[in-house]
Amino acid sequence: MKIKKLIGVMSLAGLAVPGIAFATNGYFSGGFGVKSSGMAGVGIALPQDALAAATNPAGMVMVGDRIDFGVTWFRPQRQSTIVGNSYGLDGTYDGNDTSNFFIPEFGYNKMLNPNMSVGVSVFGNGGMNTDYANNPFKNLGGQGNAGVDLSQLFIAPTFSMKINPDNAIGVSLNLAYQQFAAKGLQPFEGISASPTNVTNNGHDSSTGWGVRIGWTGQVTPNVTLGATYQTKTKMGKFSDYQGLFAEQGAFDIPANYGVGIAVKVTPATTVAADIQTIEYSDVKAIANTLGQGGALGQDNGSGFGWRDMTVVKLGVSHVYNQNLTVRAGISTGRQPIPNDQTFFNILAPGIVENHLTLGATWTLANKAELSVSYMHAFDKTVNGVNSIPSSYGGGEANLNMHEDALGIAYGWKI
Repeated sequence: MKIKKLIGVMSLAGLAVPGIAFATNGYFSGGFGVKSSGMAGVGIALPQDALAAATNPAGMVMVGDRIDFGVTWFRPQRQSTIVGNSYGLDGTYDGNDTSNFFIPEFGYNKMLNPNMSVGVSVFGNGGMNTDYANNPFKNLGGQGNAGVDLSQLFIAPTFSMKINPDNAIGVSLNLAYQQFAAKGLQPFEGISASPTNVTNNGHDSSTGWGVRIGWTGQVTPNVTLGATYQTKTKMGKFSDYQGLFAEQGAFDIPANYGVGIAVKVTPATTVAADIQTIEYSDVKAIANTLGQGGALGQDNGSGFGWRDMTVVKLGVSHVYNQNLTVRAGISTGRQPIPNDQTFFNILAPGIVENHLTLGATWTLANKAELSVSYMHAFDKTVNGVNSIPSSYGGGEANLNMHEDALGIAYGWKI
């Protein structure tokens, strides 16, 4: 009963945390769980804690009975520059009026028998935030700060089982909650099918669900493979922003899938790699281009023009001694914003591509584990090409971003 109450409290606490924000692989998190984050987010073939279901639910049966709590401090730095604009928009704009975000995580796993487990993982799936005190659209009629605030949280009950000594499968029901707000976008009301539902309507929320399935298999004593697929998460519409997002405020969460490998190169050292693809192009609010043709909010209304993104992750874990494990990783992938779509993406510059991570876990005297991770996403600039429509004065919008994150987690076997 105590465990059931704990899960309920943590789930509600996760939903109540404001300011969850990501902008790493597009707007998806680079990794889930502090241990995985220290290895660039790898985890499809290498489960390490009760957050494993966020990457591959099959891994939960491998981690045993345990509880994990964590929080990550995330600091994105967003900047946009406009040049050659005939309406006086030229200038450099700092989107960091809100700079610091804290992302919680929680996982619980219980073995039903040596071959089956049930658990729940609570984690920030992703999000995006910009906050321009100097509104880039001011000369077009923008009022006050400009920006958006998107956050997505998953609660994932999970069942996992070994189908034989070397192979496991798992399934998670992803119960999703998301919030969104936009401000300072008054110039876009004139091209909207619902002008009163474009900007400055506070935070709206929606819920939905999807499924993630996965497999892991130990193909040799030292090599483990994994594969996972997450369906598109069907979400309720943001009715307060039905004049901004295509399909009258629809904002589903894209499907994604990946494969992974983990190799124990020595008894103390494991090298793991994942390849993940995120299908941004299958969600109209994200994929429709700025010149799509329809009014904002319509099925063919303008969007952010994002393309699909494939990310390659490589991580290493080394057991230094019985009380200390150290980790490192790198990841890379082509960012999702084309050069001719940068103007609207002043609001959502999810352009970083290359990440470096470090991490460590200490086993304490009480046998609990204290883990830390650090991530740096290197500076990336995307220069616009024919990016600002002539109706907004032409010219180019250039985007720039880099990020840092520091995570800490505490977990123990039960």
